Order: sequence, then C-alpha cells, then structure tokens
Amino acid sequence: MAAVDNTLDYMDQASFLGLRALGHAPVIQWTWIYHRDVDLDGLRRFHHNLGRGLLGRRIERSVLPFGRHRWITCREPADIALAPEPMSGDDVQAWLDEQAGMPIDPEHGPAWRLALRPLISGGAVVTLVASHTVVDGVGLVIAVTEAATGITRDLDYPAAASRTKSQALREDSRALVRDVPGMAKSLMAAARLARKNRAEFVPKKPQTAAVKTEAAVGAESARTVIIPAVTVHVEIGQWDECAARLGGTPNSLSLGFAARLGHRLGWLGDGGLVTFSVPVNERLPDDNRGNALSAVTLSADPRIVTSDLTGVRSALKTALTDLAETRNELLAALPLTPLIPRSAAQRVEGLVLKSRVIGSSHVGDLDPAANRPDGTDADSFSARMAECITSDHLRRVGGIFFPLVAGRVHGQVWICIGFCNADGTTTREQLTEVAHGALADFGLSGTVE
Repeated sequence: MAAVDNTLDYMDQASFLGLRALGHAPVIQWTWIYHRDVDLDGLRRFHHNLGRGLLGRRIERSVLPFGRHRWITCREPADIALAPEPMSGDDVQAWLDEQAGMPIDPEHGPAWRLALRPLISGGAVVTLVASHTVVDGVGLVIAVTEAATGITRDLDYPAAASRTKSQALREDSRALVRDVPGMAKSLMAAARLARKNRAEFVPKKPQTAAVKTEAAVGAESARTVIIPAVTVHVEIGQWDECAARLGGTPNSLSLGFAARLGHRLGWLGDGGLVTFSVPVNERLPDDNRGNALSAVTLSADPRIVTSDLTGVRSALKTALTDLAETRNELLAALPLTPLIPRSAAQRVEGLVLKSRVIGSSHVGDLDPAANRPDGTDADSFSARMAECITSDHLRRVGGIFFPLVAGRVHGQVWICIGFCNADGTTTREQLTEVAHGALADFGLSGTVE
C-alpha cells in the first residue's frame, strides 16, 4: 500500500509562511450557547472526534530552507478547557475574546481548542477556536459536522519527528527537484501577473506628517487589540422574503447587507462603491487540504442595494463565470510560494488591507448536526474570524474590516461583523448600532449580540 502524500498544498504552505512572516494570522471561532446544562459526556465525544478529523494534525517543516512542509498527526489538546467559575451574560463576549486571543499554532500546537464556561443564569457557552491554516471555513463545517455525528477520518499522517534527518533530506530533496520545472513556469506566470498589476506595487513615498504620527504614538504599539465583533440573527423566512422582494438571492442579500455596513462605517472605494472579496469553495469529496478555496471580487453601490439587488446578483454571477481565467493566473504562481521572502509577504498584506475590500464568506445551510456539539441543539450559534493584532498594526493598515461570516442554521440566518478603526477605538456598542441601522435599511428585524 502506497504511503499517504502528506506534503502541504501550495495554498496551505502560503498560509503558514504568511503567519510566520507577519507574526499573526486569523483564527476561526465557533460558539454555541446553551440555556440548560451541557451534556459533558457528549461534548467529550465531540472533542475526541474533532481530534480524529481535519483538525487532528499540525505542520512539520521541511529540513530544506525552500522545501515543502508536511502534515503530521496531532490529536491535541487532550481535553476540553473547562472554566469552573460561572459568568454573567454580560461577560460572555469578553470571555470569547479571551479564548480567541489564546495561542493557537499550526506548527507547535495546539492548532485548535474547545472550551466551556458555565453561565450564572444556567446553561453554558461552548467555543471552538481553530487555526485557519489547518482548516478553512467549509473545512471546519465538515470537521464539526463529522465530529458531531461520530464520523472520524483516518488521515494516516506520520507522527512528529518520525523521519531521520538523512531520510528527511533525501525525501525533501527529491520533492524539490520534482518541483523545479513547475517553479520555472511559475516565474514566467508571476512576471506576467506583476506586469498586469504593476501600478498596485509601485512604492509610495510616505508623507512626513504620517512618519511623525507613527513616532509620536510609538509607545502605544505594544497594545494588543481584539477586533470588536457582533453577530446578527434574523429569522430565515424573513431574510428570504426580503431577498426575493429586492430581486436577489439569500447570498446577494448578504452582500447587500455588507455594502450597507461598509457605507455606514465609511469603508468605501472609488465612487462611493463597496468592493467585496467572496471566497469560492473548491473542496472535493475526501479533500484533506487546509484551504481549498479561491475568490472572486466585485463591487456594489450601497445606495442602491436597499431597493434593488439585481445588480449585485448579476455582478456575482459574472465574477463566478470569469473565475476560471483569474483563478488560473493566481494558481500558476503558487509553486513559487516556498521562495517568497518575508518582506514581500508583509508588503502584500499592507496592500490588501489598505484596499478597503470587505470579505464576505457565506457557508450556506449548515447540517443541523453542526449545532449539536453535545448531541443536542444549542439555543444560539455564531461563527467569526478573530485575530490578535497591535494598535501599531491597526494604524499602519488604516483599520480592519474582518470578513463577514454568514450562514443558516436552527431557523436563523447569522452574520458576524468584525471591525475596528485605525485608532483602535471602535466599540462593540458602536458596531451594534451600525448593525441595527443596516437591518433597518432593509426593513429587517433581528437581534444583535
């Protein structure tokens, strides 16, 4: 029987190298709230199964400086992180932020963590935090659904340090030789892509005033910021009726809602338009990649979406139709991933964040099992992207608008919104007000947590 190929896909290696170059990376956080006691035996079964699915692994580096890294088996953490002290409902978000900010590392571990804390009023909050390098949004949907239904995967990856140094050198050297022809083709593809987008990579001379501002507030750069987030819940029937009334679909209404949030928060591009980056799932059956996705970009006028979604619907359809060409351009350069210097990764991050694009990730209808970590339905569910960054980083990129994460489960549409201005002063109360305003723009009623 042939050994399983545990070499990282180029997209996963790019995600890992980006984490090491930048010193930070987003995590995915799922949260379930129970208004009654949680079945701890059921939750422990769920935890056990998570470690035997797509989350049950981490990354082992190649022994070569520019080699391809590999997946290894890792069942950690050993148990659920149980907080014995009950908390009030007002403290839930602070605790979730604390959990999101605890170390998660796809190389050194843990690459994920499941935690529970009881509520004073009864019930408990359960939260799962996972490295985005190890699993993307759809991958986590699969991992959670499988774990909740008792399904485990035999990934058959080797244990950590299972190769001798000489064996690792031989295997990684052979792999590098096999990759060289692809790298040569990628160099030409990357050159074409660079010429096509040359204007975006022309260095701009920083203004003196900006330099002085950086120096003046340099002492504050060590302050850690968790991007404030709120979650909107709307009844599915109401959401779908609104989408149909405006000539759209449930997905295009999510984009329209994001456009109104961008308008209210001043996150706008040229001509007052809002630009979106929409992930496109490319995960195949039995696909073990961490990140199996591509993305499309489109724009919308936030002044129109509240009365007509046909433009957004049409733009999304066109972008998906054109994806083949743009996808091939980007994928052609991926074999160069192991050679990308750290400075280039930092530069690209700055360009992406300063472009004021809003990510909008819609995972669709979740399997009901995804809302049953202890085997029974949770009363409330939400998911978000989270990340610990410094106030200095916020200033340099001009603020952060995290990708909206949306989906449908337990009779509700949920949308998580994460945003912070460049000063790091945005509050959850302000985001709540903005979210309620965006709901009112569409004549929708819902809750904002």
